[in-house]
Amino acid sequence: MTGVRGIWTACLALALMGFWGVAPSTAQEGPAWIQLEALPDLASAEESARAYSAVLGEIAGFRLGNRWYIVTVGPFSPAEAAGEMASLKAAGQIPRDAFITDGRDHGAQFWPVGAAVIAAPITTEDAATSDAEPLAQPAAPAPASAAAEETLDQAQSSEAALSRDEKAELQASLQWYGFYDGALDGSIGSGTRTSMAAWQTAMGYEPTGVLTSRQRSTLVANRRADDAEFGFTLTTEGEAGIEFALPTAMLAFDHYEPPFVHYTATDGSKLRLLLISEPGDADTLAGLYDLLQTLEDVPAEGERSLQDSEFTINAASDTVASFATAKTSKGAIKGYLLVWEPTQAETAQRILTTLASTFRSTGDQVLDPGLVPLDDAIKQGVMAGMAVKEPTAVVSGIYVDANGMVLTQAGAVATCARITLDNILDAEVVAVDATLGAAILRPLLPASPLAVGYAANDASGAGASVVLAGYSLPSGLPAPVLTFGQIQAAGGPSGEAGLLTLAANVTPHDLGGPVLNAKGALLGMIFGTEIGGKTLPQGMSLARDMASLAPLLAQANVAVTASDAAATALSPDALNAQAMGMTVQVACWP
Repeated sequence: MTGVRGIWTACLALALMGFWGVAPSTAQEGPAWIQLEALPDLASAEESARAYSAVLGEIAGFRLGNRWYIVTVGPFSPAEAAGEMASLKAAGQIPRDAFITDGRDHGAQFWPVGAAVIAAPITTEDAATSDAEPLAQPAAPAPASAAAEETLDQAQSSEAALSRDEKAELQASLQWYGFYDGALDGSIGSGTRTSMAAWQTAMGYEPTGVLTSRQRSTLVANRRADDAEFGFTLTTEGEAGIEFALPTAMLAFDHYEPPFVHYTATDGSKLRLLLISEPGDADTLAGLYDLLQTLEDVPAEGERSLQDSEFTINAASDTVASFATAKTSKGAIKGYLLVWEPTQAETAQRILTTLASTFRSTGDQVLDPGLVPLDDAIKQGVMAGMAVKEPTAVVSGIYVDANGMVLTQAGAVATCARITLDNILDAEVVAVDATLGAAILRPLLPASPLAVGYAANDASGAGASVVLAGYSLPSGLPAPVLTFGQIQAAGGPSGEAGLLTLAANVTPHDLGGPVLNAKGALLGMIFGTEIGGKTLPQGMSLARDMASLAPLLAQANVAVTASDAAATALSPDALNAQAMGMTVQVACWP
């Protein structure tokens, strides 16, 4: 069932962006309803009410103003409404943005059809300006429970009668919905007045800055229902040296895995929370910042901020969203990471605002980093039970100048959200030739290659010895592997120009790597084992020669020097150093 949420719901949704506290238990006069939906026409509202009535009892529909029709559950007593709303939300039977209302603005009742009216009728003026069919006038007057709202003087008098604790709890309820961020001191000053006026505006009341008894009760009842739904409990995590409000209805402690304390979902909430606690300084903080972004639950999209003593990551994709923050102080790093599904955005926002207002360090205590070394945790892919992000493609590349420009295989970097060199440097594509299957990358920060490829003065013919280098086993062996072979033909299997046919085995991860002659000069780039839809026999492979790659290199302003530096073949050690020094791992990340 779908429908347009009403103006009250829309206003309240805009308000749910702040700090929260603990709600008071203030009494409320008169009945209370749980507002489910607001729709712009009678037909849609009746359809919605009919659908809700099939699964829930006590569905009532009212006219709101002169354009909206609301669907509600009720009436209840205030205490019953809070508990009922929490139960219905937990069961997934009502919208997550449903809220409690006192019915003050309910107009004529349209559902159930023919029901006794329990709210004031729509006015003649409303009927005249409505674009919907007129509603029947009620046969009975509104009951005393729908009495007129307090005057400003009466509201001030009822507020003055509140105890200091009740005023502090009222501030906490305003804080819960993001209207107040001051101290919960029970002293109603200008800041509290401004917050109350903002809440009144959001809820459609006159912004007097003084809540009436009924308005206070409405605010409190909604806060109590939320408190029951989330179950926030101030929790001290002694091993990590952290105090925070844990939503016990949705998350529970699972295990320690330094530098994390892992909390998993309860009752199908699909949330995950990591507390962060480890010793460290600004460099450690920066390493943690980079590390968290290797997780699958921290998408590449979203805002990031890294400073000397603090970082934040606000990431989101179509399937997952997460927020992480950590600070370093007095040799300790503490923070948290919350993960949720995009459909849980409102729930996550409420939890995040509570974490922001309650999270604090309780001393110098941090998790013992020796229990599970961080590097080992990454290698094992455990990361407190969270999957490490994997690249979509890993190939090889060739450093072709002293500035770190890289020649590589084009297909592997065609659709990357992020490209890295040796898992350290970020890079970007500056030139590509899909026909050649080659691309030129530029590192975003300066690189210092151990060796740079230089072209041979003379082309090598059939039978010449060659050495190929590539990251054949990127996971099991994160270093270049050298393969020795021979040139079988200058050209492709059918004489295609610009290719070298090699008698040498290659893997898909070797693509983009260098082919060198015995003097260490660059003959070409490993191209693959297929051409024209046909696969070469086992033990055969292809390379793009340097002459065919020259226009692409020129397009990227890369000049590969033509020189055979050695008069004779290099020693095995020197050849290994040259081949491995110019070979770089190229990873494409989603």
